[in-house]
Amino acid sequence: MTSIAASLHRIRDRIATACAAAGRKAEEVTLVAVSKTHPAESVAEALAAGQAVFGENRVQEAAAKFPPLRESHPAMRLHLIGALQTNKARDAVRLADTIESLDRPKLAAALAEAMVREGRRPGLLIQVNIGREPQKAGIDPDAVEDFLALCRDSHGLDVTGLMCIPPAEEDPIPHFRRMAALRARLGLPILSMGMSGDFESAIAEGATHIRVGSAIFGQRPYPAG
Repeated sequence: MTSIAASLHRIRDRIATACAAAGRKAEEVTLVAVSKTHPAESVAEALAAGQAVFGENRVQEAAAKFPPLRESHPAMRLHLIGALQTNKARDAVRLADTIESLDRPKLAAALAEAMVREGRRPGLLIQVNIGREPQKAGIDPDAVEDFLALCRDSHGLDVTGLMCIPPAEEDPIPHFRRMAALRARLGLPILSMGMSGDFESAIAEGATHIRVGSAIFGQRPYPAG
């Protein structure tokens, strides 16, 4: 068993334990393996270990890494989880199965146009700035309902859920609870929250998708300099 396969096994065990403690079924939680900055070889190891859903931050990196892998693994799914520029909307629509970072009206319009051009409709999650951090992307929690209506009514977008990244220096649980309440109020099926350090708490509060990177692939190999 490779180190990535062993890490995936440990994460799946932790997911099952967290779900059992929360009175949930493990199948209710989708593990998104965040492979950003890691090479295609690492993704191939994860695929060989049975992982099917991956997350990438940058469109350019995903475009270089995933199309060849799809040829031999057609069931794999790619989530784009990083900030998305409007000029990359068409590439994102072409590549991704789900875009988790829908965070502004201009991007909603660009994605709607790209979907028409590409004839492809990836899933969409609204990124919520749950901690109201000025430096962080996302829709203010109080504005999500109006933004959801804009996406649906003005652009015909099928938004299926919410995503958040709580403030790093704060207890994530209150933020997870507010996200769960918001998702319930809006009647959306998907709630993407929780990462390597806090996914068990996210599961306890109702996450349907968790995004785990370093606990699977190790520390990210940032380029020197």
